[in-house]
Amino acid sequence: MRIDQQPAYVLHARPYRETSLLLECLTRDHGRLGVVARGVRSERGRLLRSQLEPFQPLALDLLMRGELATLRAADTLANGLRLQGDAAMAGLYLNELVVRLTERQDPSPTLFDAYARTLARLGSDDPLAWTLRRFERDLLDALGYALQLEFEADSGEPVAAEGLYRYDVEQGPVRLQGTNVRAIRGADLLGLAQDRAPDAAGLAVLRDMMRDVIRFHLGGGELRAWRVLSMALASRGRQR
Repeated sequence: MRIDQQPAYVLHARPYRETSLLLECLTRDHGRLGVVARGVRSERGRLLRSQLEPFQPLALDLLMRGELATLRAADTLANGLRLQGDAAMAGLYLNELVVRLTERQDPSPTLFDAYARTLARLGSDDPLAWTLRRFERDLLDALGYALQLEFEADSGEPVAAEGLYRYDVEQGPVRLQGTNVRAIRGADLLGLAQDRAPDAAGLAVLRDMMRDVIRFHLGGGELRAWRVLSMALASRGRQR
């Protein structure tokens, strides 16, 4: 099957045979695809390889055969983002999330649009932590794992902004009686549901909650990006 001018982003690339790359690409209409880019590691393929960078909006011409597609041509659609520092780490985190949580050839235009929107936010002055929480929420929603944030799991009552909760991955918010160091304020759950940024304390608690949710959907697995980020933060602490 020929696929022409398919909007796409490269999520990951690794060497394949002597002169080729095996790409993981997020496409608008065909979901995540494994794509063989033949000859791009050779001298003659240098120009094409330079286009196959992360965060670069592309239009791909592909030949689909079985599980893998073969790259026939790639056109850049706009100037790619040059993410640096924390924004670059965040971008790589997005890519790992998509690769780990999606199946190949499972179309999700909603996810593609959320990914493109998030890259634009990473390239702007939007707060980084809030940008990542929004993408995690939208990714889970697009994959059919939408978070239940506005109603208490046990009573069915609306989440109270002033209440304290723990988040059960399979059920939703459970009201807590008394204090708990990992308690989530109802206002922060509602903020995530209604796209209102919490304060710094709320974002920190939501980060931990989202890691628990993602870990659950990974079958208890971990993301490499979490370890990289932890090491980066520890290194900064030593430098101070």
